[in-house]
Amino acid sequence: MTLIKTKYNRRSFLKVSSAAGGGLMIGFNWLASCQPADKPVTKAPPKEWFEINAFVKIGDNGQVTIMSPNPEIGQNVKTSMPMIVAEELDVNWSDVTVEQAHLSTIKYQRQIAGGSQSIRSGWESLRMAGATAKRLMMEAAAKQWEVPVTELTAENGVISHAGSGKSIGYGEVASAAAKIEVPEKIELKDPKDFKIIGKATKNVDGKKIVTGQRLFGLDFKKEGMLYAMIIHAPAFGMKIKDYDATEVKSMPGIKDVFTVQTAPEEPQWSDVNGFPELVAIVGESTWQVMKAKKALKVNWEQDSAPDSTDDYVARLDKAVNSGEMEVARKDGDPETAFKNAAKIVEKTFSAPFLPHNTMEPMNFFADVTSEKADLIGPIQTPESLRKSASMLLGLSEDNINVEMTRMGGGFGRRLYGNFGLEAAAISQKMGAPIKMIYTREDDMTQGTYRPAYNVKYRAALDANNELIGFHIKAAGIQDSPLFANRFPAGAVENYLAEGTRIDSNISTGAWRAPRSNFVAGAEQSFLDEVAEAAGKDPVTFRLELFEKSINNPVGEKNDYEAERYAGVLKLLKEKANWGKEAPGVYRGISAYFCHNSYVGQVVDVVMENNKPKVQKVWCAVDCGIVVNPEGALNQIEGGIVDGIGHAMYGAITFKGGSAEQSNFDKYRLIRHSEAPAEVEVFFVENGLHPTGLGEPSLPPVMAALANAMYKATGKRLYSQPFAQKDIVTG
Repeated sequence: MTLIKTKYNRRSFLKVSSAAGGGLMIGFNWLASCQPADKPVTKAPPKEWFEINAFVKIGDNGQVTIMSPNPEIGQNVKTSMPMIVAEELDVNWSDVTVEQAHLSTIKYQRQIAGGSQSIRSGWESLRMAGATAKRLMMEAAAKQWEVPVTELTAENGVISHAGSGKSIGYGEVASAAAKIEVPEKIELKDPKDFKIIGKATKNVDGKKIVTGQRLFGLDFKKEGMLYAMIIHAPAFGMKIKDYDATEVKSMPGIKDVFTVQTAPEEPQWSDVNGFPELVAIVGESTWQVMKAKKALKVNWEQDSAPDSTDDYVARLDKAVNSGEMEVARKDGDPETAFKNAAKIVEKTFSAPFLPHNTMEPMNFFADVTSEKADLIGPIQTPESLRKSASMLLGLSEDNINVEMTRMGGGFGRRLYGNFGLEAAAISQKMGAPIKMIYTREDDMTQGTYRPAYNVKYRAALDANNELIGFHIKAAGIQDSPLFANRFPAGAVENYLAEGTRIDSNISTGAWRAPRSNFVAGAEQSFLDEVAEAAGKDPVTFRLELFEKSINNPVGEKNDYEAERYAGVLKLLKEKANWGKEAPGVYRGISAYFCHNSYVGQVVDVVMENNKPKVQKVWCAVDCGIVVNPEGALNQIEGGIVDGIGHAMYGAITFKGGSAEQSNFDKYRLIRHSEAPAEVEVFFVENGLHPTGLGEPSLPPVMAALANAMYKATGKRLYSQPFAQKDIVTG
């Protein structure tokens, strides 16, 4: 049991209560999620609901509605966040209905889907919301029975008094509970008493998704709304010169064609947009608008120098080899260490731009009047969207309502709300409700890409094959991929980390596990090569470095906990039987820390028709308490498949400022037959507060794959995508 001070009255609690958002083994196969769930027992609808706090409403029949505050992009927080509330509320999960909360900075904080932080940030406050609601129920029952609240217990939505044998359901006291002041202190459960947290729970939207009910932004409709599409420049560095819309405006269903500016006066970080000036086409149906869009001829002119793949590859290469760098960290005397080294290993790794390619293209609904605006759609940063919309539209934020739909993928793209601003600007111009929709081509060529990166590693070994020096030089378009204080920082006495960024008019942004999605693969591949040069097993080599970081750490700013990092690697080594080779199976290993979690992976590759095929992935994870094992597995499996696919095939290239891939006929994604036949996941049971899971499983699998491919083919892989030439999966 944990005693926690609430510090707040009922009014302030509505906001502050939501400041969010060993070896337990779980096996996985592709059919596991197809088992039928138990048939739910449903109650008749309540006659009246009582709002207990910002998260909890209780009906007079005991039915419970829990609000999910954060955007849902497939990371399953719409299930797991309410599970935390329900756990402390002590109700049956079968009695719970979950609703997506609207944006409300009065009721909630950090309504963001990004950085794998929803559960981590919301852990204590979500628990407090549930526990406080439970306490109010018990206070109401205690007053009704005229007994001390300390004599009461609550379980499964029923309050009991052992002394008198009385019991009463939450629904019967909810009305009275809603009027009671929040107590100064509340009790939180001991994790050993959890009944909902830690239990595999189905996605609350699962049935609605598979039966095609309206959940996503593309599904949203409002009577009388018009449809809009945009045309952006065909290349970065170009702008509108002119166009003649006379004929297009006469096409059936077309209402108007006009230019729209979507850049706020004071752009936020979330306002990344390579094409703030657009041509908008508005009509009565998507088909009519699409036809008009194809018919409209826009003339463009050069505004800044166009960029190309050849250009940025050369600039990145120059940056890591001879360019000026900013020193981010320096330990010891790395120059002397390399000068005196018996052996130096030096390699450069690179990766291209990547689009997000969410299955649901960008879209948004907007209904803007002179007094207010309703903005509804798939957005990871609703508060930022509202602020930018306020500047763009000239409306107070108080008069802008933002509602979040479920998203058909985000991966960081929907952190940047330019598409919401476009819908708002078009609606304001038309004076009508608008549904703005991107085509796939709009989406893939719009920008906000994962930056292209280069990193050069150097390792110095002494005569005893001990690592005595480590040097990193990292460069990226718009953003350096360097994490100066991550492993092996802290484990090497002489260490130097440098980075730089290169400007481009190609717009970039966060992409699932920003920076880590590249540098983890590079770092862990390089460490394998260093281990080989030192004549050591790659696991043994890493564990020796962790021991140094544990017993005699270098520096004071190491981001990771070496004990937990090493623990994941040891668990992985044990469960995957590392070191026990099987005929025809080629193995690669990696481990990485990001988003406050530790993930280690072994990839098993076999050769089929002289081509490597991923047979199995073993994965060990330390993310603290696992709130929902089923949702956790989905995140880990998805990250693994996503990581393998993009490491093998992902790339978007440019010529004259134009993206050369604009749809899936030219942009290669992983196929079902190329996904691992099996994924087995092991969670470390340590009782620590939960950390991120939406992103950490993606970065390390790229290196584990590369290291396994090396064993299978004898070729080291330094440039993504790996399948550029003759190394492809079968």
